This record gives sequence, C-alpha cells and structure tokens, in this order.
Amino acid sequence: MTRKRYFAYRTVQTVVLLWFLLTFLFFFFRLMPGSFTDIMLQQGASESAVMAFRDRWGLNDPLYVQYLRYLGNFVVFDFGTSIQFRTPVIEHVGIRIFNSFVLIAPAITAAYVIGSIYGTILGTQRGSTLEKHGLLPFILFASVPSFFLAIVAIVVFSGYFGWFPSFGMITPDTYTQFRDAPFWRPYLTSDFAMHYMLPFAVIVIRYTYLPLLIMRTSVVETIGQEFTFYHRLSGLPKSRQLRHIGKHSILPVVTLYPVSMTRALGGLVLIESVFNWPGIGFTLVQAVLARDFPVVQFVFFLVAGFIIVANFGVDLLYGVIDPRVSVDE
Repeated sequence: MTRKRYFAYRTVQTVVLLWFLLTFLFFFFRLMPGSFTDIMLQQGASESAVMAFRDRWGLNDPLYVQYLRYLGNFVVFDFGTSIQFRTPVIEHVGIRIFNSFVLIAPAITAAYVIGSIYGTILGTQRGSTLEKHGLLPFILFASVPSFFLAIVAIVVFSGYFGWFPSFGMITPDTYTQFRDAPFWRPYLTSDFAMHYMLPFAVIVIRYTYLPLLIMRTSVVETIGQEFTFYHRLSGLPKSRQLRHIGKHSILPVVTLYPVSMTRALGGLVLIESVFNWPGIGFTLVQAVLARDFPVVQFVFFLVAGFIIVANFGVDLLYGVIDPRVSVDE
C-alpha cells in the first residue's frame, strides 16, 4: 500500500469513526433516563410549559428526524444551544476550551519533554545508582491522585509560603482592567502567570512518569541493537550517539502523547475544581448536573474526537519519525 492510499484509507476510517461517535452520543443522551424536562417538572413547571419547551427544542419530533437534524447541524458546525444558559454551545464552551487548552497542552508537552530527556539519561546509565533509584520520586507522584497533589500544592505553596494564589485564573481587578481588551490580553499578565504556576506544576509532575518509563525502556532496547554497537566502534561522538538513540526510541512515547492528553482532560474535572480554574472540566460538571445535554455531548465529542484525530496524526507521523516503519505495519 502506497502512502497516498494509506492516507486516504485512514482519512475515511477517521471520518467513519467520528460518525459512529456522533451517533452513539445522540442515542445515548436521548435514551438515558432523566432529562431537563424532568427537572422542570420537579421544580414545579406546568405540563403546558414543559410541552412548549419540548416543541421549541424539537424534542417531540420523531427520533430519526432529531437525528438527521443533529447530524446536519454538526456538518455546518452548529453544535446547538445550551438549554441551561440559552446561548450557543460553542459560545458558552469556547473560552472554557481555550482556558483548559492553555493549561493542559503546555503542561503535558513539558512533562513529555522532561520525561523523554530524563528517560534517555536513565536508559544509558544501566546498573548505576541513578538508574536504580531515579524512578522512585516519579513513581510516588504517579501513584498519588492529581487532586491530592493539587491540595498539597495549595496548602504548601499558597497557604504556608504564600508564593502563589490558591484559586482562580485571574483576579477580579485584572478582569475589570482588561474587560474591553482582546480576549487573549489577560493571559499575558503576571497575574495570570502567578495563578497558572501551581496547576501547571501539578499536571507536569503527575504526568512525567509515563513518558519517562516508556522512554527508558525503549532506550535500553535500542542500545542492544547492532547499529548502536557500530556507532561505538566507529568512534561517533556520544552526543550524536544519544541523538540517534533518542530518534529510534521516541516512537512509543509519541504514540502515548495523545493518550496522556485525553487522560489529563479527564483529570481536569478534579484539578479545575480544586483550583477553581474556569475550564471545560468544571463546565462539564455543571452541565451534567443541569442535564444540559447539548453541552455535555459536545464536550464528550471534543474529548473522544481528539483521541481519534490525534491517533490519526500520530500514524501519519510514524514514517517521518522513523523511516523503518512502513504503511503496511
């Protein structure tokens, strides 16, 4: 199979998976017990008000009509309207997605860079004291729940030392100061940086262990291959040897990167709650409690869709990172 055919095959496969995902989310949230109208009835709304609400939102239409309308809206990037806030879902969730992305993407990337570099060092130091005990702190951090690390960080660095704010993304004064500025302007302030440090550090510490362990194991396997023996015999400088070893060992780590991103997205619900960070995790909790299904299914689609698309991207990068990998593999 040529690379062009493989690209076309994986593109079609990705589109089909996204369609299956949309279909599953639609029927799952429509058929599960409990809805926003049930909450309305519990709060004392009249039957006529509930019927008017269902008519307005098209909930009385046959299920297949709702499904076709739902798919059509997604195709034109119309993700519906929040039942709770009466605003477009993308408008309600958009800035919160950005807040979570600003927190998670740099943190996971930093964790993978640190883990890959340190894992390479450990893998090349077989039998040393560093190799034997260098993993212990990271094993400890990985075994502790992220919300507990967040609480400890707040108690120590905010409560005891007073170095960083304990919650929020920016102070009300900063928000007021930049109310009429472009949306990105508050992210460039020192106030944001101070609020950012603790949640960023917690995510980095929590997610460094996996790339570190995988990279260490991969480096050990790579060092045992014949080409590394040839490099040593030919007198290749150690820096270039490490570069070749790292390039041939990085594939398993790259594969895990989108997995860690999605795991971190799932963990954001707790981390954002502890730090009161206005991101997508906290928004998801609010939407679930309010039975705001358009918001909930859009958030789930984002997370699951990211996994599908990220794996697609990683597959395409395989051949670039390691030419030994063929499309048939």
